[in-house]
Amino acid sequence: MFRSRSLSLQLTLHVLAIVWLGVMAGFFWAYSANVALATAQMDGSLYAQVQSLLNRHVRHPVFFTFFFGPPLIGALALLAAWPHWRDGWWRILAAAGVLYGLGVIVLTAQVNLPLNAYTESWSPQALPADWAQTREAWNRANLWRVVVSLAAFCMGCAALAWRVVAARCDLSSGE
Repeated sequence: MFRSRSLSLQLTLHVLAIVWLGVMAGFFWAYSANVALATAQMDGSLYAQVQSLLNRHVRHPVFFTFFFGPPLIGALALLAAWPHWRDGWWRILAAAGVLYGLGVIVLTAQVNLPLNAYTESWSPQALPADWAQTREAWNRANLWRVVVSLAAFCMGCAALAWRVVAARCDLSSGE
């Protein structure tokens, strides 16, 4: 009974980590595949206004929960499954959390947030000479977040698939 509850908790946390990774990969992709294309068509004044509004309105508890959630939920999933730390799936899930943490959270803190602050400091009537380069730099960094979060999502899925296959092999061998 205890083993069954423990396994249920482990799998629930693992799946939640994957869902959170998928939501964030989708969020970053939607921006790159839609919003960035639209803002590329805007003149500097309109871009400055729209980007500032987007930056301000993304700062809310639901976004922060999903943004910071993948490594935290992943860590809980790993902690719940600590006896399996030598298993390949466990290590892949750990790598997915580290990848997301470095490639999304740290990248955002080091690149996107400073560019956000810079963009928000602009006067739409008196743009800096580098406004278009700033837009491109922000979009490039966001594209990296798409790639990294998608890779972390795929790693989380692969870890779950590996885990299921390994469990079935264990069951069929009588362990």
